[in-house]
Amino acid sequence: MASVHLDKELNMRRDSIPSHLSSIAFEFFYWFSRFEFALKENGYLKSHQAGANAEPGWDAFERRWRAEYTLSNAAESLLQLAPSRQVVSEHGELRWAVVETSRSPSDLAKIIRLLKVVRNNLFHGGKHGSEDWDNQERTELLLESGLSILMELAKLSGIEADYERYY
Repeated sequence: MASVHLDKELNMRRDSIPSHLSSIAFEFFYWFSRFEFALKENGYLKSHQAGANAEPGWDAFERRWRAEYTLSNAAESLLQLAPSRQVVSEHGELRWAVVETSRSPSDLAKIIRLLKVVRNNLFHGGKHGSEDWDNQERTELLLESGLSILMELAKLSGIEADYERYY
């Protein structure tokens, strides 16, 4: 994979983000949110308690499908890309840290964790100070892998109708 080092302002200023990267970022957000909607619609809730917030139950989904799940090429790619997460250092500064997945109970749990990291980094995380985020090609690969995995998970679990909004 050729390294593409872009100006550190790439992900900071809206007007300097290439249109194809904006498009794939939108697609990732859209399909990630559709997947979480589909989880809730199909009873995968964080809590079934009356009055609880209706939050997607990723853990319940993982427990239900871990035995049937096998790593795809997209999942292998996501594992290899190993997205980092932003943390606070001992000195109160922001830094990037490796996402720990070795204690995950299954391959599916690892993939879900990394999908959430990609989403969190894109939505909440820092967009500078890391060669990973300044590498457009890597960012595209992370998003493309994530999109493929979300579709695979929808198919695996039979929630495609809600995921794709085909009723």
